[in-house]
Amino acid sequence: GEKMKKIILTVFAATSLLLYSTPSFAISLSVGVPVGAALTAKDDEGSTTKTDGASGYFLGVQLPFGLGLGIDSHKTKIKDSTFKVATSMYNLYYQLPVPVVNLILGLGTGSSNFDCPNAGGGTACKDKYKKSAATQWYTSIGIPLIPFFDIHLSYRSITAKNVEQKSNGYKNDVSGTITGLGIAFNF
Repeated sequence: GEKMKKIILTVFAATSLLLYSTPSFAISLSVGVPVGAALTAKDDEGSTTKTDGASGYFLGVQLPFGLGLGIDSHKTKIKDSTFKVATSMYNLYYQLPVPVVNLILGLGTGSSNFDCPNAGGGTACKDKYKKSAATQWYTSIGIPLIPFFDIHLSYRSITAKNVEQKSNGYKNDVSGTITGLGIAFNF
């Protein structure tokens, strides 16, 4: 809401100041996949929920002057369970004007929920849980291999603490981290 608007305005203000001193970048398209995932919330016994891989994608379009927009959609599998944590995000990011590497910082907002096949009585997770608002910050470091092409590693830290159980109002914390691998093409 209000906080996100302030952040976006600050990013635009900072960007416009930097425009006078940095060369403009081309338009860039990036695509990535999650390669690792962890949940950070602890259960009642104080242990972290174990995960078993993640699937999905990260897409980004970077405009001239280093500002970009992105969409993430991924599912993190919970170990020894049919449950997954499904997250969708819309991102705003900025490529810092540093030499040699492509360094990106970003912020995102979206939602997370449990995703599972129909349990007994034909109820899927989406019928039993209300999705939680989710936010994230992330960073990505890219190594340009040849002109107009880079390979990058990314790290996302996601906060989603209110996946609510409809029957009793209990709120599940599904916050976590995702590491990704991607490629970007500049035009």
